[in-house]
Amino acid sequence: MSARLSRGAHSVAGQVFALQAVIVLLLITAAALALVFQARFDSQRDARNRSLAAAEAFAHAPGLPEALMSHDPTAVLQPLAEAARRASGLDFIAVMDLRGVRYTDSRPELIGKRASDISRAVAGESFTQVFKGQPSDAVRAVVPVRNADGEVIGLVGTGIEVENVSHAVEGQLPLLVGATAGGLLLGTAGAALVSRRLLHQTRGLGAAEMTRMNEHHEAVLHAVREGVLIIGNDQRLILVNDEARRLLDLPQDAEERHVGDLGLDPRTTELLASGRVVTDHVHLAGDRLLAVNVRPTMAYAGRPAGRVVTLRDSTELASVSGRAEVARSRLQLLYDAGVRIGTTLDVARTAEELSEVAVPRFADFVTVELLEPVLRGGEPSRGGVYTEMRRAAISGIRSDSPLQPVGDLIRFEVPTAPMAAALDAGHAVLAADLNAAMGWRAQDSQGTRVALEYGLHSLISVPLQARGVVLGMANFWRADTLEPFDGEDLSFAEELGARAAVSIDNARRFTREHAMAVTLQRSLLPRVLPDQSAVDVAYRYLPAKAGVGGDWFDVIQLPGARVALVVGDVVGHGVHAAATMGRLRTAVHNFSTLDLPPDELLGHLDELINRIDQDEAGGAGTADGTADGNGSGGGGDEAEPDGRAGRASSVTGATCLYAVYDPVSGRCRMASAGHPGPALVRPDGRVEFPEMPAGIPLGVGGMPFEAVEFELPEGSRLVLFTDGLVEDRDRDFDTGLRLLAETLSRPGRSPDEACSDVLATMLFPVPSDDIALLVADTRRLEADRIAEWEVPVEHSAVSRVRNAGSAQLVEWGLEDIAFTAELILSELVTNAIRYGSAPVGVRLIRDRSLICEVSDGSSTSPHLRYAATTDEGGRGLFLVAQYAERWGTRYTDRGKVIWAELPLTGGAEPQPPAPLDLDALEDLAW
Repeated sequence: MSARLSRGAHSVAGQVFALQAVIVLLLITAAALALVFQARFDSQRDARNRSLAAAEAFAHAPGLPEALMSHDPTAVLQPLAEAARRASGLDFIAVMDLRGVRYTDSRPELIGKRASDISRAVAGESFTQVFKGQPSDAVRAVVPVRNADGEVIGLVGTGIEVENVSHAVEGQLPLLVGATAGGLLLGTAGAALVSRRLLHQTRGLGAAEMTRMNEHHEAVLHAVREGVLIIGNDQRLILVNDEARRLLDLPQDAEERHVGDLGLDPRTTELLASGRVVTDHVHLAGDRLLAVNVRPTMAYAGRPAGRVVTLRDSTELASVSGRAEVARSRLQLLYDAGVRIGTTLDVARTAEELSEVAVPRFADFVTVELLEPVLRGGEPSRGGVYTEMRRAAISGIRSDSPLQPVGDLIRFEVPTAPMAAALDAGHAVLAADLNAAMGWRAQDSQGTRVALEYGLHSLISVPLQARGVVLGMANFWRADTLEPFDGEDLSFAEELGARAAVSIDNARRFTREHAMAVTLQRSLLPRVLPDQSAVDVAYRYLPAKAGVGGDWFDVIQLPGARVALVVGDVVGHGVHAAATMGRLRTAVHNFSTLDLPPDELLGHLDELINRIDQDEAGGAGTADGTADGNGSGGGGDEAEPDGRAGRASSVTGATCLYAVYDPVSGRCRMASAGHPGPALVRPDGRVEFPEMPAGIPLGVGGMPFEAVEFELPEGSRLVLFTDGLVEDRDRDFDTGLRLLAETLSRPGRSPDEACSDVLATMLFPVPSDDIALLVADTRRLEADRIAEWEVPVEHSAVSRVRNAGSAQLVEWGLEDIAFTAELILSELVTNAIRYGSAPVGVRLIRDRSLICEVSDGSSTSPHLRYAATTDEGGRGLFLVAQYAERWGTRYTDRGKVIWAELPLTGGAEPQPPAPLDLDALEDLAW
């Protein structure tokens, strides 16, 4: 507390309080003394007036002259004088003769005694005075008494003693003291409030500190190299420091003048008077470049807010900052080029991106020319002289440039032209003034004259090189920009061209790999679908824009007029995915020849993929272990786009949907290995997605596949597809299925039209995955094209079946193949009776070929072999293989079916050396 009091006593606020308290005390003391003296003076003046009035009244009282002339004036006048004294409140009334001898007095002992200092009254003058002497000090008045003739015959003296006058003043002292104390208290309280406010404002600073602060303020305000102006809300200049005077060339009497009267240029005046807030605003004032900041000041004490303006001279830094800004913009342009060039892996588009990114921030026009092999994705030749290129891109600030358009062949035949010189030197070449570039003008005199008239005046030619190979050239032109290119621009253009060349080379290599993958994929996909009667098929296949994938589809003709519909998807993109797709498609074809059920076929395919993965994993380890010792790997520019050259990739994750449709029964059986199920369009237009058993992708292993079977009404439509059709980054799978169902529900559309509708509705602008679509309208074989018999298990039934079959063939008009069909039918039925088990059945189907099917309850599979000369049998199956177009065995849930196909027409009939007895052929069965 003592420290605070000590600090407060020494502060400016404490000193001001002490000074104010002293001043208040002095003022109140002076006022009190003045009041005392004034009261005394007023009392004396009142006493004078009362005394004079009483003396005048008594002196002119009637009968006074006669009383003075009586023989005993005292006896007459004393009572009268005492009565008058008491009535007037005076201390004494004395009547005197001309000598001053008293006739009357308030004190009887003074009667007969002379009064002093009365000469003026004797002379006829009335006067008042403060008398000091005997018998007491008094304020008295002396008035002459005149007779009728006007002669002074006596004197009247009245007065009040000074002691009584002082008592009157002392009666006013309590009020005076109280007023003085109240004034002192109020004055001290006011001083305390002022001191407290000052203490808050000065934060307890002392006089020395305030002085030092003011000195610092003045020193900083006028010594800093930054101009400061304070402008009031009325647009008048309140304060300005020396630097602001220097920067704005202000007059000495600038303060308190309106900003419009300071003689500044209009732009500067408008900036100072606008009142808007600005931060580091670059402003040109005369020949100085100023950085201006404007901030509002806070309103206080009822005064409106103004604003503070600071000025910083940046003229000397302009050139340095300008160069820094150019460098920053160049770095930003290089960054933008790295982001914007090479986004599509398309050679032409990458060239366009190079031309677009440099206009207008670096050049007014940019042209890009590429070698013909580069545009096609080929490998350009190393070394040599490049005399012509194809213009791949052009961009400019205007569309009416005199430069040759995209697609034109650009020739570089003059060695001294900037383009040819850059290609020959292998680095950028600058032609700062095209008017003086004689080599460029000699290249095409007519075209260059038009270009110069258009305004082209400066050029930088940059060869585009990657891996030491020239890919093309970029030319940067200036027309509207007045400054020509310089040395710094040359190095920047070379850096920009080097970055763009890498992107163009990547796009070229991708184009080459993409073309190879597309070629491989198209060679592996079915080119012509087989002729069959089970379904009416249309298909679409679209490779992904980003890279060829492994989606595939197939339509496989199966025995018994059946057909297999296949669609699959291999994980990944590129040549490896396409090659894997070809391997899987071949494997499906091979397994389909075994006429396996869909679930069993997928099981065999899964085992095959596991074996392939294991073999390639082992092979990859060997390959890695025997890499060339120098570690270069060789053939670096022949690597696959996904970077997996020299390293095996597994097939695990491939999916497949395999469906078998029988047009005779109208039943469809299918199984899935992790692939989306098909869409089923009913004849009435309803679209369904049949429930499929959840199957795992191929190569995962460990779980069997399940098949589902259902009967399709005639006229139903099966739609098989890969997931790239229905889902993408911007659409989920369920949404895609709903959209597909809406599209397929349109009535009256052929399979080919349905494919077009689906792609028009579902296709993404840039699909990220392959799309395979297969639309199949199912058919049913007419009943009159099918003949079936049940065969008793006895040898005599063979001839009856043969005769019935012959009669059916005649009815169908197939007499030309009746002999061959009877031969095959006899052999197959005999085999079933001899080696099979009941029940035995025969079915003939007239389709695009004649199909003979013999079924029995045995699962024993026959084998084709050559019989020895001494064997009694074993030749029947050999004859079937010779005379049938193709034959085979398929297994059913309750046995097997041996089938053989014969062409309906054509085909030469067998010419045996001697007529054969068909009944005897029964003994030739195996």
